[in-house]
Parts: sequence; structure tokens; C-alpha cells
Amino acid sequence: MRKMLTISIAAAIAIGALFANAGDHREISRTPASLKDRNLSVATFAGGCFWCVEAGFEEVPGVVEAVSGYTGGNAKDPTYEQVSSGSTGHLESVEVYYDPKRISYEGLLAAFWRMIDPTDAGGQFVDRGGQYTTAIFYHDGQQKRAAEKSRDALQASGRYDKPIVTAIRPAGSFYPAEDYHQDYHTKNPIRYKFYRYRSGRDQYLEKTWGKELKLDYSEYSAAGGDPYHKLSDVELHKRLTPLQYEVTQEEGTERPFHNEYWNEKRPGIYVDVVSGEPLFSSKDKYDSGTGWPSFIRPLEEGAIVEKRDFKLIYPRTEVRSRYADSHLGHLFDDGPEPTGLRYCVNSAALRFIPKDELQQAGYGQYLSLFK
Repeated sequence: MRKMLTISIAAAIAIGALFANAGDHREISRTPASLKDRNLSVATFAGGCFWCVEAGFEEVPGVVEAVSGYTGGNAKDPTYEQVSSGSTGHLESVEVYYDPKRISYEGLLAAFWRMIDPTDAGGQFVDRGGQYTTAIFYHDGQQKRAAEKSRDALQASGRYDKPIVTAIRPAGSFYPAEDYHQDYHTKNPIRYKFYRYRSGRDQYLEKTWGKELKLDYSEYSAAGGDPYHKLSDVELHKRLTPLQYEVTQEEGTERPFHNEYWNEKRPGIYVDVVSGEPLFSSKDKYDSGTGWPSFIRPLEEGAIVEKRDFKLIYPRTEVRSRYADSHLGHLFDDGPEPTGLRYCVNSAALRFIPKDELQQAGYGQYLSLFK
């Protein structure tokens, strides 16, 4: 069904094809090595169209990456055409890599219920067939118990007048979808928005959840005493200037050579303007000639989250802060040795703390860098 709908979309808005990948080749792995090396947890969900579910999870604070793919069937390394035909037993699914220090599994479940119709046994919205049904694929006993508890509580809430049929199944082999399906909502925003609106998903969710559709994730924060966290939108507007908000929350870009730190030469560190989490050191800063602060590496491993960005004709690597999820800038491979990298960062996303103020500001552990 979605295939037929997207064909009509293409005819109506051919402009959306600018970033489309017509090929059907697969990447060897959709999971960046950096995700496997870090202390991230994995969760797997099926909620119909994986474009929509992937986009939904990538908005959840603490989610580092969401990967569209196929799971639950018998065929090995299936293609989209095979899965969409309903012949493989696989479901369109999304594998979610998340930081358990920032978001609990229960938080992911709460977000998932707000993406789907859990009472539909025949598919999701305009997409019909078993390959579009809903499921939670648990990776261990704890996830299974949490999923069952969450489902039972939702059923008992009286929100639905039909029984919840979302399956809770053990996770098996997950096969990443073809590259052109990944981040479809950013690669093809016009097509995606048109499809999503025509599918009826948003209309159903707004009617079902009302004001509760927008989730307060602070309830599900697993950060404990960690001082770094994402603020609510109300708090962000109070704390940030319009430019800082545009850059960190709306992925804006400030003017080169007309920003606060592009020519800053004092020793010190740069922290996230939202959360204060340490990001970069002046010892790794250099003049790239671009007019933006540029660094060859982050201050600490794991401080920066990398995401693919398709806003231009060619793909770029966006860099974000780990805890506040602030947009910082982009990463390029044209930097100097020894890393060969250039972290090109907006000043509006940063707060500079001079060496002499580190102790007073609570960053005394970094004084040793400047001895």
C-alpha cells in the first residue's frame, strides 16, 4: 500500500526526488562502530511504516541512533521488495540505540505507544498486511517484563475500546534496510510529510492521546545524579538567546567570522551552552579559515554524538552533544594531523570557560590539561 501511495506522491511532487536513491544496494552495516563501542543499550520495535517509527524515536532524548530494518521472519538478509510482499514473515522494524543513563526502557515504551495503533491486527493505517503489524521485540527478561507491564497498564487505562494486539516477542536477527530507507524523513522531507499526512497516522494519534501525545521525558530520565540533561522547551526559551535556540534546537547556522569564539585564543574549555557538559579544549582548537570555531577532537571520548545530515545535496555528519542533544555543527575529514578531523562548531552552541575560572566553575578536573 505504501509503495502505491509513494508513487502517487512522486507524481504530485517530483521535487521531492532530489535526494532519493534509486539504487537498491545494501550497506554492509548500518550500525556505526562508535555505537557498538559505547555503553549503549538496544531496543527493537515494529510499528508499521519504519520511516515514521525511526523518525519518532530519533526525537526521543537519549536515543543516539535509530535504524530501519526487518526482523521477526525466516528469510536471511531480505530485501524491501521481499518483505513488502509479505512472503518472508518479517516486520518492518526499527532498532534503537539509546543511552540508559539518559532514558529508561520504560521511556521508550511510552514513546512507542504514542506512535502506533496497538489495536490493529491487520497492519498500520494505510499499510496493510502482517509485515506492517506492531510488535515489541525484547532483548532480555527485564525488557520483556517492562513491555508486558506497560501493555497491561495501557489496556487497563480505558484509552482504547478494543483489545491491544501488539505482540511481545523475543528479539532475533535484525537486518538493516536498504540505505535509501534510512533517515527517509530527512532525505526526502516533502515525500515523507505528504505520505505521513495521507496515512492518517497523526490524525489518529492526536485524537487518541490529545494533550498527552507530547511526552514529558523527565519522568523517564535514568540519569540519576548526572548534572547534564536536556531542558524543557519552556526552560530553553528562558535560558537561551534567539540565536542560541535557533542553532541548538533548530539546527541553525550562525554567520562565519561574526560569532563569539571563532577567533578566541585564550586557554580553556568549551562546554554545551544548554547543559554545561564539557565538549572541547582550546588545546585542540585551530584556525581552519572557515570563520567558525574548529577542533581536531572532542575533549572526552563519547562527548559527541554523530548523526547523518541530508539537508544539502550531499550527506554530512552532524555533531550533537551527548546529554542535552544540542546541535553543535558538523564533522569533516579535512582537518590537520594527528586526527585529520575538523569539528566545525557554532559559537552559539558553546560557552567558553577560561583556564583561570575552571576551578570556580566546577571544572577543576581539567586544569591539568594546561600545566
